Order: sequence, then structure tokens, then C-alpha cells
Amino acid sequence: MSDAIRSLEPRALWNCFADLNAVPRPSKKEAKVKAFVRAFADKQALECLEDSGGNLIVKKAASADRTGHAPVILQAHLDMVHKAADGVSFDFENQGIEMWIDGDWVRARGTTLGADNGLGAAAILAVLASKDLSHPPIEALLTIDEEQGMSGARMLQGGLLSGKTMLNLDSEEDDEFTIGCAGGIDTLVSWTYPETTYAKAKIAEIRVEGLRGGHSGLQIHEGRGNAIKLMARLLAACGEKAVAVAEWRGGSARNAIPARCIARVAVLDEAVFAEKLAEEAQIIREEFQRLEPGLQISSTKLENGPIATLQPDSQRALVLAMQAVVNGVYRMSPEVPGLVEASSNLSLIDLRSRRAEWSGLQRSSVESSKRDVAAAFAAPFRLIGAEVRNDDGYPGWSPSASSAILDQMKGIYRELFGHDVGVSACHAGLECGVIAQTYPGLDMISFGPDIEEAHSENERASISSAQKFWKLLTTTLARL
Repeated sequence: MSDAIRSLEPRALWNCFADLNAVPRPSKKEAKVKAFVRAFADKQALECLEDSGGNLIVKKAASADRTGHAPVILQAHLDMVHKAADGVSFDFENQGIEMWIDGDWVRARGTTLGADNGLGAAAILAVLASKDLSHPPIEALLTIDEEQGMSGARMLQGGLLSGKTMLNLDSEEDDEFTIGCAGGIDTLVSWTYPETTYAKAKIAEIRVEGLRGGHSGLQIHEGRGNAIKLMARLLAACGEKAVAVAEWRGGSARNAIPARCIARVAVLDEAVFAEKLAEEAQIIREEFQRLEPGLQISSTKLENGPIATLQPDSQRALVLAMQAVVNGVYRMSPEVPGLVEASSNLSLIDLRSRRAEWSGLQRSSVESSKRDVAAAFAAPFRLIGAEVRNDDGYPGWSPSASSAILDQMKGIYRELFGHDVGVSACHAGLECGVIAQTYPGLDMISFGPDIEEAHSENERASISSAQKFWKLLTTTLARL
């Protein structure tokens, strides 16, 4: 990691981020980062609790000038999406993120950066470690497993927090305050199928690579390519008389748009395969030339040999289901112009050895719409006899008609930066609505620095925006 990161201003924030990014913290495997936070709290002589859901709460007394003021909850999640670029080998369970500076941006070398939500968590740690900041009593809530279903927030223990105002530091635009977000539900599909074995077949590997991927909530409206869906188009174009599918694997995370997909096939008719694959690949390239300049579609001949594949009828049913499954924007909000109300992302596929598994994440700011889009996603899979199940999901966060913290921070923002801040709801999932189920009545707001391409290996965080974010956070704490 470049020492230059630690020299960035504000140093308190960037040094905490560098320390945090040196610790592996993939979702559902947060033991190392929790140990890091406990050691950090011990060093600062701060109380650190772990609740029954595995979340950490660190408490700090008010600065001398804010004694007697009501406590404020600062909230961020500890885990990060772990995704490496094509061809990059990276052990997210044992390696720290390698960062570098690119102009006004901090990036990672070949992986996700973890600014989502590492910069929010680092800001909280910097506040906890500060000796000269003015602030009321701090209750730092650092949740786990946000990126893989919000299980930490869903299992949050009641009775440990007394604050009535919560600052969520998990937004990604420095000129917007977020006061509402979509809820989500995971749809998990499994399917067993009969196989046909070819004793000696011509085997090929089809690859869709180089897509931008990205956040399945924040970027879903942009029409970015989904590598799994594009593979379905290629296989449909070839047809079951030209290829027999043996393996089909793609996607990297439940909440990331798939950027890469691979299929291994037995080639039954070389001429048709070559012609149809080339035709459809060219059509796809032309469709996505502006949005996906890095798109690569290729096929490689492998050694001839034995291979087990789907039977023709099963393959036809599968490919039709994959073409039909809902992916992308499902409904725009009739209430908020420009806001996606409901969407679906086909996230992962793993098909091989008589069994296929898929996962998809459906989001909506309206509960009934969330159920509807999940049912639409499941429908083609049910038609081919697959088993479909949903997790418990998580609720959205409904904007409040009156919010004292919103009114106060709008005034602070205008005072600091000379213009009004935008106020909106977002289509991404935030933990605020979930936390409010355990702690009802919280006055909540979400804000953060500019972070682009979260959930992809192109994730980057703005240095100048982080300075703006820190100034807003510390000024707000001094006024509460």
C-alpha cells in the first residue's frame, strides 16, 4: 500500500481507512475486522460491546463542551464486497486491500476498494480516536454482513443504544442527503436435471468478460450488461442442436451486476456453432458499444474428450427460462421522478454435474412491489420445475415528513458550502429501515463522500469529496 494514502487530508480519516483496509473483511467473515475494532477501542480506553447479532457498539463520552447533550448514533457496516478483476488472484480472507492514488481518486489494484462502507467506518473510528473534536456522547454502531443480506442489522439487539438521532455514513454522493431507500429480498433457485454423456466430444469454452458490473441498486437503471443474461442470448442463438451445455458459471456477489460468465459446451455442429455465435456476439457488441466498451466475447476450443451435458429438452427449457427471467428496472416510481421503484438483478449462476443454482436480488421501495418483482423473477424457474425459495428480506426506509436532523444538516451544509444540498431516496439498500425495526422512532439521515463504481474492481473514492464529507460530519457533531 502506498504511504501516500496516509498523507492525504484529513489524515485522521485516511489513516483510519488505511488501517481498516489492511484487515480482511469479507461479508460473513468479519472475525478479523471485529478483533481489530476491539483492539482499537481498548487502545482508546473506550467501552466496546458485541450484541447478540454479532455487531459492535463502541461508546465514547462527550467532549468537555458538549457534556449533557443527547447521544448521537454513528452507523456504518464493517464488511465489504470482495471482487477481483478478471485474471487477478486475490485472497480476500487473508490479504489487505492494495491502494493507490489516481489524481483525485483513491483506487485499489485489481479489486474492490472497500470504500463502501470502509470510509464511513473509518470516519467513525477517527471520531472515536479524536482528542480535539467537539461532539456529544457517541454511540458507534458497526454492523456486520450488510452486503450479503443485512443479517447484522436484522439481528440487532435492542436496549443497547439510547441515542434518538442516527447518522448513517453509507451514502455515495456528497451533494445528496438520503432519507429513504429500497427494501430487498433474495431469491434462491436450485434445479436438478438429467445428463447426456458424450464419450468423445469436441469441447469449447464460451466467455463473456470485461463488463463494468457495478452496484445492482445504484447502477441498475443504467442498462449495463449482465454477463449471465448475455450468455443466455449466445446459447439461445446457437441452439441445442449445435451445442450441449455442460457448465455455466457467472457472477461474483448477490448485489453486484455480473461482469463475467463462462460456459463449457460440447460442440455438436461446428459450422452452426461458429456462425451463430459470431453473429450474436457482434449484435451484442453493437448494442453495448457505448455502455460496455470493455466487453469481450470469445470461444476457445479445448481438448476433445468425454463430457456430461444437459439433455436437449432440459437445455431448451433452461435457456428459455434464462432469457425470460426478469433483470433490470421493473418499475419506476410514480411518486418520485427519476427514482427506480422496483428492480431485479440476476446475480449468480453455478450449473454443473446435474445441478444448477441461481441467486437474484430484488429491490423495491414499496413492499407489495417487492413481492411482485420477486414472484416475476421466480416464475420462469418454477415453470421448468426448479425449487425456489426467498430469504426473509429486509424492509425499505420510508422518508419522514419532518426530520429535525435533516433540517439542521441542510442549514449546516448551506453554511459550509454556499449552496443547497439535494435530498432524495435511493434504490440501494441501507440499514436504516432495518435498524428502525429494533429502535423505532429514530431520526435518521444518510450521507457520505463521492464513491463511484462500488461493488466492482473499478471502485474509487474521491479525495476532495472525503475532505468535504469530514468537514460536514465534524461540524454537525459540534452542533448536536
